Amino acid sequence: MPTKSSSRAETRTTSIDAPPEAVLDLVADPHNLPRWAPGVARAVRPDGDDWLVDNGEGETRITVRVSREHGTVDLLAAADPRLGAFTRVLPNGDGSEYQFTLFFPGDVPEDAVARQMAIVQDELRTVRTLCEPA
Repeated sequence: MPTKSSSRAETRTTSIDAPPEAVLDLVADPHNLPRWAPGVARAVRPDGDDWLVDNGEGETRITVRVSREHGTVDLLAAADPRLGAFTRVLPNGDGSEYQFTLFFPGDVPEDAVARQMAIVQDELRTVRTLCEPA
């Protein structure tokens, strides 16, 4: 069903051979962002209820909203919580499925969306590598 939104949603997912709790523990802790999303966060530090994320070019303030009950971890722009990455960890057999959704304004060029989602795919592979037993 069409919406009146001018945003485009893109979702990627990966299966992980680890329990949902292990995946949630990794992605829900902002200190871990540099480990699995180094392009977004080279360093992270708490600032009140928010987090300051340094991407190497400057700092961005984010809000991390976690619901362990629902398996969600949202990494949101502190200035506008409608913007950010919306993620969810789901049980999948003995393992997990990690879903990652970004919204893009309707006028973002297709190649820019494709580049960003390729980065997301790399991040998802890194989450899988960090969570699965060696």
